[in-house]
Amino acid sequence: MKGVMEKNLEYYLRLDYTMIIKHVSDESGTYYHGKFVELEGCQSTADTIDELVQNLNEVKKDHIEIKLEYGDPIPEPRELPSGNIMLRMPRTLHRDLIDNAEREGVSLNQYILYKLSGKAK
Repeated sequence: MKGVMEKNLEYYLRLDYTMIIKHVSDESGTYYHGKFVELEGCQSTADTIDELVQNLNEVKKDHIEIKLEYGDPIPEPRELPSGNIMLRMPRTLHRDLIDNAEREGVSLNQYILYKLSGKAK
């Protein structure tokens, strides 16, 4: 079949997986920890970000090779949603949110985002 791409190692390595890197300071010292969100268990640590990225890419390659070898499913990256959401709410709640946003001096969107982000008390 023409136009169908074989999902081999090269295919998966070209995909844009979500990499998360955190700076860690704990009883063992200071280092960086990283992981690929979509690839469960695909993580590493290192002293520098450059070293961590290199380690993560090696771990990703090994992870995918093993999955392919055993015929296990390999998740692909998901696109980020648009960031838009339609929400119906009681008019009284809507009015309260508008009033609170005005008291804080921010837009309704900013106020709701702040409340949903978990940073509000």
